[in-house]
Order: sequence, then structure tokens, then C-alpha cells
Amino acid sequence: MNMQTLAQSLFRLVGHLGTIPAEEFRAQRESLRMRHRLVALFLLCTAFTLAGPSASAETPAEGSQEAVLWREPDDMAARSLLYGPGGAEHQPRGKMVFVDEDHLGTNPKFHVRDSEGTQWTVKMGVEARPETAAAHLLWAAGYYTDEDYFVPSVIVEGLPSHLQRGQNLIGKNGAISNVRMERHLKDEKKAGNWHWRRNPFTGTRQFNGLRVMMALMNSWDLKDENNAVYERTSETDGPHKIYLVSDLGASFGTTGYSWTQAMAKGNLKSYSHSRFIGKVHPEFVDFNVPTRPALIYFFHLPGLIRRMRMRWIGRHIPREDARWIGDLLSRLSPEQIQDAFRSAGYSPQEVDGFSKVVQERIAELTRL
Repeated sequence: MNMQTLAQSLFRLVGHLGTIPAEEFRAQRESLRMRHRLVALFLLCTAFTLAGPSASAETPAEGSQEAVLWREPDDMAARSLLYGPGGAEHQPRGKMVFVDEDHLGTNPKFHVRDSEGTQWTVKMGVEARPETAAAHLLWAAGYYTDEDYFVPSVIVEGLPSHLQRGQNLIGKNGAISNVRMERHLKDEKKAGNWHWRRNPFTGTRQFNGLRVMMALMNSWDLKDENNAVYERTSETDGPHKIYLVSDLGASFGTTGYSWTQAMAKGNLKSYSHSRFIGKVHPEFVDFNVPTRPALIYFFHLPGLIRRMRMRWIGRHIPREDARWIGDLLSRLSPEQIQDAFRSAGYSPQEVDGFSKVVQERIAELTRL
């Protein structure tokens, strides 16, 4: 049932109530209240569905010269998507000791420290593979990302007797399979989160390119809390603020919140059967990510409103900016794109399948 049909049915119900005798009306008062709530729910959902982004979404915010989102990938052809921004030298090695549990996000996570004193965040569950591939592909296009590595097996010492989340994923003697490990850099400090609607880059080609990248990878969980700002100091650039999408786990699956995580994240069938571009206008393009959430969200009004309000991120993007990021990505070789998925532990068949879809989408962008 589409929204128009639902509306007609609801208003017919309300109109019918006017013909009921008073005594019967009183007997059905609770039914009347429920129908009024349904009508109110429909009107509220329609308002958020039809509403475009607020003025702040298209009006550049006052930024700082030290704020950085993207940098020119001059060495793009030489970038190794098998290891990502940290390179082979930063791979997790040696003994890992449990520090504490991380209760943020939907997938179970905890912190560990290696023998050199470096801290890592270990993410278990279905997001480990797609997040690694997405981070490496996004970094290849010049965007800042976390240093993520997929690790087929790791042994963690000092684990508590019971974790609040993910205990069923831990084997004997602290052995854990198929995890994503995020390296914490010693010269950076998290300063907070940034907002899709209000940030120093709104309206720029690089920001629009990031919006396209989210659509290309079917990264649909675009909550502001999944974005991070880090204060970083380097010998060459000095102190500056890095803006990045810090949680890319909901990638390479469906185009929006689905019935199961297995379908929504890192699912080749869902990804290859999804629609990339919604509509091409003379000056703008609408992408199909993120889409409306699954019907289950219609019973959770706050969540539904939140998801509906994310839809603008993939819409009304200048064609020139979408073509720009497509031309940039076209500089990657098929082998580099395949390496992004090899780095995430996918099977050879999955590597070929995911890479083929990515290359097809890049070609679509270059034709805009």
C-alpha cells in the first residue's frame, strides 16, 4: 500500500465516523482516538517526506581555515587499497590486551592495547567487512578516514567473564574471528561530531563528492553521530581539524534500513540489485541512497522521522560535482578496487562481484 492509498483509507474511516449514532459513537470512543492518532501520524510523516533540506543544508556555514575534509590524492595510482591509509606498517600485530567495552553504535565493540602501547577499537559482527572496504575506497578518493584493518582472527587477553554485547562471538581463550580493528593515532584527539546539514564545507565540490560516495557505496546510516572531528597535529601541516565519516559499517548492502543486518550491510546480492541513480535533472542528480526505511520503522515514529530527514543527503547534487568524483574514481585501476574488498576478507567471488558494481557506478558518474 502506497502513501496515497493509505491516506485515502484513513480519511474514509474518519468520514464514516460522522454517520454513527451518538450512543454507538461513545461506545467506540477508543477506536476513534486510535484512528485520529493514525491520521496524525500520516500527516506528520507526509510533512517530513515532502519537506526538503532546511536552509542550513544549502547555506555554507562559517568555517575555519584549519578544517579539512579532503585533500588531492596526487598519488592515487600508487595507493594501496589492500592496507588503506595506515599502510602495511600500521597493521595490528602481537599481543592485544583488553582495556574496556565501547557501548556506542549497534555492533559490539571494545578497546584493546597492543605491546607498543597503541590503542585499537575492535568491532565484531556484520559491519567489520563492509566498513573496512568502504574506508579504503573513500580514502583512495582523497577523503580522510580511520585506519581500519580487517583481521580474520585475533586473541585478546584479559577479557572480562562477560561482555554486555557480543559475548557469543568470543571463542575459547579470547579468540575472536572476523573483526575490524581501528587504530587510534597518538597525535590526534576527538573534538566531537559534525553535522551533515551544518558544516564548514557545505556547498563545496568536495562535500558534494562525499555525498556521492555515500550513494556509490550504499552507505545509508548517515546519522550525525557517525561523523567525527579530530584535532590532529603534524610536522608538515601543523594543528588542524579533520572531518570524516567515522562509522561506515552500513555499506555495500541495501539502500536503507532493512529487516535484517545481514541484508543491509555487506550483502552482494542486495548491493548488486539496488538502484544507484534515482533521477537525472538538467543541472542536478538524485541518488537512491538513503531510501525510506523498512516498514517496521513506521511503528517507531522518532526513528522514522530521523530516517526520512536523511534522504536529502543523496538528492539535488550538482551534476558537475557528481561527474567530478566519478572522473576522480576512474583513475583507480580494477586491481585497486578489488584490493579494497580483498582487504575486508571477502571471498574471490564476492571481490569480483562487489568490484564490478563499483566500476559500473563509476562509469555512470562519468557519463553524467
